[in-house]
Amino acid sequence: MKKRVNTALILSGTSLVKAAALMALLVICTFSVSGLLGSVKPGNSITSLPLNQSSEKMRGELLYQFIGWENHYFTELNGKGASPKLTNLFLGLFANINLDDPRSLLGRELPGFYLFDSRIVVAGEGTNYTNMPIESAPPLEIMLAEREAALQNLNDIPAPEDNNGAPPVRWKEGVFIYFSHNRESYLPYLKGETDPNRAYHSKINVTQLGDQLKKSLEARGIGTHVDKTDINKNLVNKGLKFGNSYMESRNVVKEAMARNKELLYFIDVHRDAHRKKDTTKVINGKSYAKLAFVIGGENPHYQQNLKLAKEIHRLLEKNYPGLSRGIMLKEGAGTNGKFNQDLSGNAILVEFGGVDNTFEELNRSADALADVFADYFWQAESVENPISQPTDKK
Repeated sequence: MKKRVNTALILSGTSLVKAAALMALLVICTFSVSGLLGSVKPGNSITSLPLNQSSEKMRGELLYQFIGWENHYFTELNGKGASPKLTNLFLGLFANINLDDPRSLLGRELPGFYLFDSRIVVAGEGTNYTNMPIESAPPLEIMLAEREAALQNLNDIPAPEDNNGAPPVRWKEGVFIYFSHNRESYLPYLKGETDPNRAYHSKINVTQLGDQLKKSLEARGIGTHVDKTDINKNLVNKGLKFGNSYMESRNVVKEAMARNKELLYFIDVHRDAHRKKDTTKVINGKSYAKLAFVIGGENPHYQQNLKLAKEIHRLLEKNYPGLSRGIMLKEGAGTNGKFNQDLSGNAILVEFGGVDNTFEELNRSADALADVFADYFWQAESVENPISQPTDKK
């Protein structure tokens, strides 16, 4: 009798194991099939599925972990002793879901979920996926300048000034500043406006920052050219939508490059749509507008542009802790993906503050950016064109 009971228990246990294995296999197959079907678009062949491009998207550390299962030396090189969770691994490979990034659960289901096309490469103080830089198109009547807000607090806007009284000891041409969204403005100067989506103006806007950046960079010996082409006006005249801003500003950059071969760096200045709590930092008792760097992931100079942004972020963290919100990578169908950065390996997009910041705060940040950028600029110059040391001719 005991033998029959034991045999029954063994058979029952074996059945449970088989059932569990079958269930796990069913779940994996379900995710695999749903992932494949969800990736197919009308007119697309199976060869264009994202699954076939997974090797291009796979993170380097994941490859280290795969190899590390066979050779633990690679796990140590990666600095992580723990193997990835099988749940995360299977969900990532078969359903493109990352449990550490909740956007991946909804990003492909909600139309216009543009944040899904952005990734934080380097997170600054307080930066996460809930407060990444936002680009929002203005209402049509604002874009057409038919119903602009009245201006206020104009006397509070400080005039651009040099923050270094002595003339520069060295000089070199090098920086071009432009504004793809040239009418992005700030609510403190727009009377009666409280809606961030309406923070646009044809006269008081982000282009004012170009004057302070130019003054501050040239005080450090870096020749700077500021282009204030009214991109918004060009779009309206041509009957184009706000989404064509970068194509229009592309012409400005290409013309500048053709006209002046000495230009080395290209900075597209913007304003974020977030509110003051996310875009302001107090440093040594003074209020600054925080800076965010956006890099397009769909251009041949992506790695070089990213390297430049990382170095500027590092210098800001060193000299102005907390001022940088970090570096965001944008790519995919829901975003431009290039931001004209395919024209140069030294091109970046900088978000200056948000809709609630003042020009007093913004100008301080312009000076801070010029300060660290000059350090980078002259260091790079000394590496590329080292000054020859005098020789002893006895």
